[in-house]
Amino acid sequence: MTTTATKLHYHFDQVGSYLRPDRLKKAREQFANGEIDKQALLVIQHEEIKKVVDEQVKAGLSAVTDGEFNRSWWHLDFLGQLGGFESYEQENSYKFHGANTRTTNVRLNGKVHANLTHPFFEDFTYLQSIVPTGVEVKQTIPSPTLVINRDHRSDLWSKYYVNWIDFLDDVAQAYHDTLQHFYDLGARYIQLDDTTWAYLITQLNANRDNLKEREKYEQIAEDNVYVINKALSGLPEDLKLSTHICRGNFKSTYLFEGSYEPVAKYLGQLNYDGFFLEYDDARSGDFKPLIDIWHNRQNVEIVLGLLTSKSADLEDEQTVISRIIAAQKYVPASNLALSTQCGFSSTEEGNVLTISDQWQKLALVKKIADEQLS
Repeated sequence: MTTTATKLHYHFDQVGSYLRPDRLKKAREQFANGEIDKQALLVIQHEEIKKVVDEQVKAGLSAVTDGEFNRSWWHLDFLGQLGGFESYEQENSYKFHGANTRTTNVRLNGKVHANLTHPFFEDFTYLQSIVPTGVEVKQTIPSPTLVINRDHRSDLWSKYYVNWIDFLDDVAQAYHDTLQHFYDLGARYIQLDDTTWAYLITQLNANRDNLKEREKYEQIAEDNVYVINKALSGLPEDLKLSTHICRGNFKSTYLFEGSYEPVAKYLGQLNYDGFFLEYDDARSGDFKPLIDIWHNRQNVEIVLGLLTSKSADLEDEQTVISRIIAAQKYVPASNLALSTQCGFSSTEEGNVLTISDQWQKLALVKKIADEQLS
């Protein structure tokens, strides 16, 4: 077990999820069908997590995750077991560009609070026990913004709260307590994954000329800033907190597109130590919004997701290098890092590439990061 005394800056980093091996997929299916019990699934899950940790260390990553092998969804497995929420099957699924997901969602069923028996804590403890000395454990969870006027998850707020601000305060406190508990267990690096800002980019762009609608989405953005910063306030100084601003990732498809420009001023207000930003293709826009996102904060790192996790095709090195140089017009090289734009398997289905392709992609990320940002 290892923890870090101070926040460390890694020029080569990774969002967090990895392709599930067939053995793990089969075990999860057998468990769902009642063919094996929870303990049998856990044995296989732990063995496969140990393998993916070893591969991450071998790949040269300084901070490693459990690949999110303990969950089916990047967000719903956590949110569904947060105090005050429950999982359910909704009528419609998420409609990505080219694919539809399963119909699982979460909704309020009471006042929001931290669940200190959440299974993610036990999962973290196991991960921490197998990570070698000198390598940091990185825990990923979804951002609290995923329950603020998103996908019907807060529709029932008035059933449990008199005021909207009271609901927001409870969401913030639940997350604060959750982050503190992870810290108490030994976590020093936690990443909060967030698709809400990409959703807001789409909505704000679509309503540029509709002031009333635009104000509605601007208020959501302000509520997001309020909740995130309140959740992060007062946490230990040596807890590194980053966020991944995701545009959707399911079977190599996506949900949202557009420049960060409409939300850059809000991102610049968030008290995170690092921002993983998707910049793998033209739908991400240019680097100019980095001025407002970084906001001249000397201790904040910008992790450029210049290589895609959605395809096995390896990017041209010189093209990636030229983009890193272009980004330095807005953020100093010392505050930059490199990663793929997203994880490889935000849901257990995974993106359309092989496990071997996954490690080849990360080898290229490391090579470029070592040469350009070390």
